[in-house]
Amino acid sequence: MQFSVRDVASILKVPEGTVYRWVNEDNLPATETNGQYRFNRAELLEWATVRRLDISPEIFAGTPVGSGAHLELTDALEAGGIVYGLGGRDKPSVLREVVAALPLPDEFDRESLLELFLAREATGSTGVGDGIAIPHPRHPVVLPVGRPCLSLDFLAHPVDFGAADQEAVHTLFVLISPTTRVHLQMLARIACLLRDEGFRDLLKRRRSREEILAETRRIESAFDRTPAVRAGHAR
Repeated sequence: MQFSVRDVASILKVPEGTVYRWVNEDNLPATETNGQYRFNRAELLEWATVRRLDISPEIFAGTPVGSGAHLELTDALEAGGIVYGLGGRDKPSVLREVVAALPLPDEFDRESLLELFLAREATGSTGVGDGIAIPHPRHPVVLPVGRPCLSLDFLAHPVDFGAADQEAVHTLFVLISPTTRVHLQMLARIACLLRDEGFRDLLKRRRSREEILAETRRIESAFDRTPAVRAGHAR
């Protein structure tokens, strides 16, 4: 699905002039067709998540899983795992450790995935501030897995990711999805988590796996009670 400038302004709750400025000055991904900008849903969501913008529930509409299953970040975290003390002292070595730790099929080419991560970082930082980053290729990581996996990695050594707030990164979220639609739903939920100050503080203090999962479940529960999200699930 492609969004117009008016759509993006509504979703991100800003004037249309701000959208044009973001395209020209802040690398908001857009394609120009017949003199009008069009925005890809996945690219818009990832761009907004990296900048921790307040995303309207409108962007969740029309992104069902297909099977009718209800996705939870808690389940994805349990599948992907929480890693404490991930190695690496610079961005390339950290990303190599990230890829090595991911629960991927044995036959998957991890070296190619690493190159995709590095290529994305070369175009701009995936740091979202407060020492957190969401490294990902330019397009969603869609792999032959049965369900989404979200890996949460706490670094042994904070690393400069070139984040806008200039704070070294100590925590990474890495998402693996079976389809683009699932990727969008899960990324949107990560965005909600990271707008919660209590959750970000939990990450900074590197609390236990049980505490992190419980807080994730609590925030998701509150989010799922909103009318807009319930309507999206019913589609």
